[in-house]
Amino acid sequence: MAKVLIPGSFDPIHLGHLDVIASAQELFGDVVVAVMHNPDKPSGLFSADERAGLVRSTLAAHDGGGLDRVEVVTHGGLAVQAAAQFGVDFIVKGLRGPADFDIEQQMAHNNRQMTGIRTVYVPCNVALAHISSRFVREIAANGVSVGHLVPDVVSAALADRFPDAPSTEGIR
Repeated sequence: MAKVLIPGSFDPIHLGHLDVIASAQELFGDVVVAVMHNPDKPSGLFSADERAGLVRSTLAAHDGGGLDRVEVVTHGGLAVQAAAQFGVDFIVKGLRGPADFDIEQQMAHNNRQMTGIRTVYVPCNVALAHISSRFVREIAANGVSVGHLVPDVVSAALADRFPDAPSTEGIR
């Protein structure tokens, strides 16, 4: 089995991310989920430490799914630097559709050119392909439930983050 790195902002983690993490663990064995952040830029909705905590809580709640070989870290540099630091064999990136492939392929070529590390693409479950962290944040900020898009712990954290969001009746 191999050790792989799944880098991302995870702001916040959603069910599509969880699907890719589970697939990577099943396929490769040991997984390092790197919550990436740029210390020179604002952290986003949640700080890097909060995002890492949400990932850890999500994995703990999903423990019956065999995700016990997943380590969660924060990293403030390039994904290839995290890959070197944690001694992984591959970088794993989840794909939702063709637009993701175009962006990820360019990064994969740069990463391989710089370090020799290969990127492996894992398509997410088609039923989850519409989920993105950006949409989750926008929906939650407008008072609409995101429980069908994110793990329970994330749904609760978003409700806490947006306590004054307008209520939207009739929309789940």
